[in-house]
Order: sequence, then C-alpha cells, then structure tokens
Amino acid sequence: MMADRWTRMVRQQVGLGRFLPLGGPYDGAWIAERAASGVLRGAAEREVPEVRLGGVRIGLADPGEAAEPAVPAPPSALPPGPLRLTAEFAATAAWPLPETASRLRTALAVTATERIGLDLTEVDLRITELLDTEPPSSRPGTPETRGGTDTSGGAGMPGAAESEAARAPGSAGVAGAVGGGPEGERVAAVVLRVPGVSRLTGVWGLPVRLGEQAPASGDALPRRHARVDLAVAAGFRPLEVARAVRAAVAEALPDRPTVAVLVTDLD
Repeated sequence: MMADRWTRMVRQQVGLGRFLPLGGPYDGAWIAERAASGVLRGAAEREVPEVRLGGVRIGLADPGEAAEPAVPAPPSALPPGPLRLTAEFAATAAWPLPETASRLRTALAVTATERIGLDLTEVDLRITELLDTEPPSSRPGTPETRGGTDTSGGAGMPGAAESEAARAPGSAGVAGAVGGGPEGERVAAVVLRVPGVSRLTGVWGLPVRLGEQAPASGDALPRRHARVDLAVAAGFRPLEVARAVRAAVAEALPDRPTVAVLVTDLD
C-alpha cells in the first residue's frame, strides 16, 4: 500500500513538470510547468486559431543569470531568472507563415508575462507541418484548456472528496490532510480566504508544510519555513495571488516564518 502511494505521488510530480519561478528572487513563488503550458495552449487557440501548438518547454534563458531565491525552493524548481519558451507548431496557409509565427509569439509572450507572471524574455518557435484545414479546438472543460489538474479521482490526482476537505478548514478532513497540526490547519484557513485561491493541493500529499530553514550564517538561529501548495482560480494572476498568500501566512503565525508558494493548478 505504501509503495503504491509513493508511486502515485512520484507520477503526479513528474506529470506536473518542472516548477517555474514566478516573479523575481524575492517573490518566493513557483508554478508547475504543466499548469502554465495549459494556459499558453488556450491562448494560442484563441488568438491564433489556424495554429496547432505542439511541444512547449520553458526553461532558463541563461542559467548564469539565475539568482538565489530568498526562500527555500521546492524540489525540481528552477531558480529565479529570465526564461525562454520553446515550442513547435503546425499551421495552415491562411496567413503568411512569418506573420503567423509573429502572432503566436506575441500571444504566448503576453500570456506568460501578463496573465501568469513569468519573467519570459525569449520565445523560440519552429514550424513542423503545414495544415490543410484549421485544427479543431480542444474540448471545453478538459484539463488542457483549463490549465489545471484533472480532479476526476484518477491515480495520483486529488478527487472530489479531497478537494472538498481542503476547502473546509476546521473540519476533521483538513486536520488529517493539511499537515503541520493545528498551526497547519490555521495556515490552511488563512490561505483559503485569500482572493484567487480556489483550493489547496499538495504535490506530496500535504498542501501545508512547516519546517525549519537552515540559517545563511553559522551564527544565526534556524528560522521556521512554510510551504503552501495551491490552485489559483480563473481570472486571477498567479503571481499576485502567491504574493498575497505569502503575506497572509507570515502574518498569521507569531514567529513570521519565511513562506514559499507552489501553484500546481490553474482552475
């Protein structure tokens, strides 16, 4: 049973892709690459319907320019720094290909920076195929078009019961699912009151984690650190929501810990 649970958790984290930095080194926030890619695909469908977007990858534009984050980063997270998006696409001949590529580049760049909050500085595109007809849109409501996680209860994904427990701080379900004991439950309640937070998630099964951050100097005392995994509601900018969550969590605990936010889904 335990081995199966760990296998599902590992598959879930692998499915989320890497964690991309939101904002700069002092923002203490990251977003799952899969969640960001879902929003980018939706933007491509709306703004450039004659294009079928293929593989999308986001990474550091120049690893040498990456900065040390002000708070501990989640596992497999990229350090804050300028990002490069690379993508392949197929397109019809309805528009000249250079113009199509330019429109797609603009749609992806604007969505990444203004809608999500990524520090995107480069967009590299490669056309792979000419289409005879305009590609069909993704079926509305699918995880890809929402940019979020399928919550139908599949392996490794939180089902409806877990999501409802995460929405109801103070219930018996939250105390067992949140982590961090009574303080973790308090953090969960505070986070769910922040505008734009739709639910708590949890890459490794715990949406709230409380621990200690190693001091930068050997003379300093360890400082407590909190990490919150959550989903952001439609219509809200993930970077702004993450900033508000960090401030609310730090204010809610008496020792004002450092806080990191991991956005795993965009609902």
